[in-house]
Amino acid sequence: MSKSKKNTNPIDLNDPQYYINRELSWLEFNSRVLHEACDPRTLLLERLKFLAIFSANLDEFFMVRIAALKQQVEAKVAQLTPDGRTPQKQLDDVRLTLSPLVTKHHQQFEEVLQPLLTSHHIHILDYINLNQKQRTYLDNYFKEQIFPVLTPLAVDPSHPFPFISNLSLNLAVVVKNPDTEQEFFARVKVPNVLPRFLPLPPELGISETGQTAHWTGVPLEQAIAHNLEFLFPGMNIQEYHPFRITRDADLALEEDEADDLLLAIEQELRKRRMGGTPVRLEIKSHTPDPIRSRLLQDLDLTENDVYEVDGLLGLRDLMYFMALPLPELKEPPRQSVVPSRLQRLREPSLSPDALELEEGQDFFAVIREKDLLVHHPYQSFSSTVVSFITHAAHDPNVLAIKMTLYRTSGDSPIVKALIAAAENGKQVSVLVELKARFDEENNIYWARSLERVGVHVVYGLVGLKTHCKTVMVVRREKDRMRRYVHIGTGNYNPKTARLYTDLGLFSCREELGADITDLFNFLTGYSRQKSYREVLVAPVNMRDRFLGLIRREIENVENGFSGRIVAKMNSLVDPQVIATLYEASRAGVQIDLIIRGICCLRPGLKNISENIRVISIIGRFLEHSRIYYFHNNEQEEIYIGSADWMRRNLDRRVEVITPIRDPDIAKDLQEILGIMLADNRQAWELQPDGSYIQRQPGDSVSGEAVDCPETNSQKTLINMALRSTGIASNLIDTKKSYYYTDKKLN
Repeated sequence: MSKSKKNTNPIDLNDPQYYINRELSWLEFNSRVLHEACDPRTLLLERLKFLAIFSANLDEFFMVRIAALKQQVEAKVAQLTPDGRTPQKQLDDVRLTLSPLVTKHHQQFEEVLQPLLTSHHIHILDYINLNQKQRTYLDNYFKEQIFPVLTPLAVDPSHPFPFISNLSLNLAVVVKNPDTEQEFFARVKVPNVLPRFLPLPPELGISETGQTAHWTGVPLEQAIAHNLEFLFPGMNIQEYHPFRITRDADLALEEDEADDLLLAIEQELRKRRMGGTPVRLEIKSHTPDPIRSRLLQDLDLTENDVYEVDGLLGLRDLMYFMALPLPELKEPPRQSVVPSRLQRLREPSLSPDALELEEGQDFFAVIREKDLLVHHPYQSFSSTVVSFITHAAHDPNVLAIKMTLYRTSGDSPIVKALIAAAENGKQVSVLVELKARFDEENNIYWARSLERVGVHVVYGLVGLKTHCKTVMVVRREKDRMRRYVHIGTGNYNPKTARLYTDLGLFSCREELGADITDLFNFLTGYSRQKSYREVLVAPVNMRDRFLGLIRREIENVENGFSGRIVAKMNSLVDPQVIATLYEASRAGVQIDLIIRGICCLRPGLKNISENIRVISIIGRFLEHSRIYYFHNNEQEEIYIGSADWMRRNLDRRVEVITPIRDPDIAKDLQEILGIMLADNRQAWELQPDGSYIQRQPGDSVSGEAVDCPETNSQKTLINMALRSTGIASNLIDTKKSYYYTDKKLN
């Protein structure tokens, strides 16, 4: 093989012009989410869902990212980001970028989707357009169900401006005393304990051409607004205007000073419920200046913190309509399959005197045969991960279970299995990460539930979040102890496992078991483990190992061989990793990156990143798995695990990445990467200027003049999972739905 010509022109790879701003890149991601709501190829209720996701994403962005930037500005932090922006410059650019997106978001609902909903007999009405029977029904409903919950709050010299809770929808009301002609200001909170959208009974729904409406109703705030006279009897209602507040919701936790981390976080959660500093005010565009000025003054906000909208506020509540029984307007139900190797298993007995399962019929026998890879949500989470932990909890030969919990569901079957294991006399140790943002309260509840039955609960390490996804089961087998491990890319959460794409490896290889044992000793004790046999652990060795793997590809190219990297992750932010990828590109290494969210690397820059291509896939499922492939001069290495290439993952979190040793699993992962790279339906290509262009069917993604039918990677993977169990006999031939994997990734 001829030696690659290396680009030797001296260039400062830390130059800010080579980096995309993190916050602006995130806005580009949320813009791609919004596109799904605007794309007519997306089914109607799914379009509403994407509008709701866009809104919920934006809420968290303000609560965390914008709040942090505002704190930096207030503290006069002058530090520049890798792309050369100050905190104030970032705030200014975010607003400039976000304002048209917010306008587009609300216009899509008001001008496009709401008329489409009407055409499909789903009527979200304005209160003023109700007929008399409908109005009478809602007026009575207001008196009986809504009025008792409401608390109007006056604002005057004897009544200070009330506290406005985070993400609350409110009415600013102006009333007049008819005797004195004096006007007063009041606030009415739209209660979140009631449904945001109030349905009318079917007999009062709209009927058109003999078709009874699927749903007819009004927003809750309109029912309140048109009955304000009951809240202010004897006063004249002058005007009312909806508004919505977003507050800083990140925890300000001084771990080093906390004697009891659980109590410290509980105290911070109480503060969060009260809410931090306001960071955003959403109002309708026709809100009069006096009301606007009053809100800004009392909330200590500026005009730059105001976002005007036309129509309904708080569109995250549109998720309500996904519950309508209209399958023709939603993606068809997806059937998760059980991996063929697990289909012969029977469920473990839940009785305390359970007999040992017959040899070859238990989960552990399957893992002893060879490593097992599972891919969610295409393969069932409950029949794999939950089943593994449940089998361990009731197997009389299992002596110990060790696990990390970052996020789990409110009715977690995994936690219930861990409790059962402790009650069955097994030694159970669980690291519950109390600092998992917005899941702190849920995790405190589970931590206490586990402690009550004797589980050894650890709350994480000072200064580090434990983000890795690991389980270890210790089992007595004849005259030896064997360790079974699961290392995953996603949380042990059955609910998100139906929505997020994630991978998990089951293995009983001795090297992995020894590494995970060392990891848990590091997490629960005073171990200062500095080396691991196989796994990459952050913040111990992961950064150096990843950089070394990239540099090895550079060396291979410089020695006349080919170099190839394919990496799939959620976000790429770390400047050192980006600079090293630039070095690899300049050396001639071919690099494909599949990055769902934030990407601060600029691909396609001449003499910098000409050999780097970046795509983002936005679809029915949230792409969450992390896969790292290195060609290694035809001695291919592939890894999966919990870490993105971000500073927080590599330096401030405990993460685990495992190598894949089984050649069949390695091929499966390469095929997954190939399917993703061939996507021309949900894939977006990152441009050098930081913008994205969505691929279209017919586009060539390999540079070859070949037939390119529509290729949706997630649908392809659904079909492949079904076909693997014989269910998909009538589905399309997946071998024809993509072509990239007919060739090796190199």
